Amino acid sequence: MKALIALLERIGHTVVGAAETAPQLEEAFAALERAPDIIITDVRMPPGNRDDGLQAALRIRELQPHQPILVLSQYLADTNARRLLTLPQGAVGYLLKDRINRVRDFAGALQNIASGGTTIDPHVVQHLLSAAHPGPLDTLTPRETEVLVLMADGQSNAAIAEKLVLSDPAVGKHVGRIFQKLGLSPVDENRRVRAVLTYLQASRTP
Repeated sequence: MKALIALLERIGHTVVGAAETAPQLEEAFAALERAPDIIITDVRMPPGNRDDGLQAALRIRELQPHQPILVLSQYLADTNARRLLTLPQGAVGYLLKDRINRVRDFAGALQNIASGGTTIDPHVVQHLLSAAHPGPLDTLTPRETEVLVLMADGQSNAAIAEKLVLSDPAVGKHVGRIFQKLGLSPVDENRRVRAVLTYLQASRTP
């Protein structure tokens, strides 16, 4: 935890509380005079060292539905990802721990979530997509699926264009087709997040 705190401070964040256990996390949150910009928690925390950290995050979101939360995991556990990312509202993120070592990406994820966005580790996205049940996602082309994966990672159109070596207008067309195929209305201001949640819902076990 000390290393994470040091990294957060190095990239310009102020840590207003820290907890070693899941109950302490909830207590620390309750003791704050104002809600933090973001909560970062591990899936596994004492006392049970199973999904205690995730459970604490879910309980906090029950009390404060719009509290941005980033959950870190050592392993790819799609059940944990779905439980967190299919919450009805609020900014969330789910990253594998090795993503922290890519400081620039990690900083970008923090900014995106704190600003109200959703960021999902690309490895988690790929796993969920591969396990998805038949549905709207089947209508996406391979390129549109690639774009959706990067959207889930919180990437802007410009960043997606750079990664896939496409023009900005081409990415815009792919994104537009994704919205259309997934039935997302042009008046929905949060369509990028809704598109991400569509595949998460589709990948749920019946």
